[in-house]
Amino acid sequence: MPNALTFIHEKAQIGANVNIDPFTTIHEDVVIGEGTWIGSNVTIFPGSRIGKNCRIFPGAVIGAIPQDLKFGGEYTTAEVGDNTTIREYVTINRGTKAAGSTKVGKECLVMAYVHLAHDCHVGDNCILANAVTLAGHIVVGDFAVIGGVTAVHQFVHIGAHAMISGGSLVRKDVPPFVKAGREPLSFAGINSIGLRRRNFSNEKIREIQDMYRIIYQSGYNNAQALDIIEADLPASKERDEIVLFIRNSERGIMKGYNASATTREEED
Repeated sequence: MPNALTFIHEKAQIGANVNIDPFTTIHEDVVIGEGTWIGSNVTIFPGSRIGKNCRIFPGAVIGAIPQDLKFGGEYTTAEVGDNTTIREYVTINRGTKAAGSTKVGKECLVMAYVHLAHDCHVGDNCILANAVTLAGHIVVGDFAVIGGVTAVHQFVHIGAHAMISGGSLVRKDVPPFVKAGREPLSFAGINSIGLRRRNFSNEKIREIQDMYRIIYQSGYNNAQALDIIEADLPASKERDEIVLFIRNSERGIMKGYNASATTREEED
């Protein structure tokens, strides 16, 4: 429940069993779902939508206007899904007219000092480690993991179940199901450990590995590799997801790698 040391605008909508610690400010046009805890010194600006059973730690700022000179004061939102944890000093700016919203999905862990710029869309069950910085218009697929102190260029797409090494500079799209590391950022094998934890079978993981061997190790360009994958490999949800992601990439996907240096990583 709110206390005398907080400021909660009379037009904010606060759900049942919400706990709000002292020195927190909640503006008008804010919706907070039931069971959420909000720590001290949090600021939640107009247009924010917080789900149920979230935890928002001290110092976080949600829904501030975009750091974008093109922003003209249009009505936009910043949205956080159910059961998501926002750690200390995270900043989540609201969207612009380009997308209308900035979104973080359900069951996410957003660690301390992360910044999500305008119009970013982060899927469900994602982990953004300490001090990750997402520029504007970035899309992150479900179950993606981004290592600490990673900076992601605007308009980049990161596929579902991808894992990016800490300290990375992400300038190109990162396809689904892969590990990414080194500088410049490169394909470093399949995220096989993460996939097993999410109950992907060994057979399915091998299918995904076969597709990325064609894409990154067979000497074909992307268009040729995708044609071969569609012609020679059986249709599946994962095959279609990989093919569509790469075909729809506007920035292009990250580069390949030195196979001799990473064969063991891919087969772990």
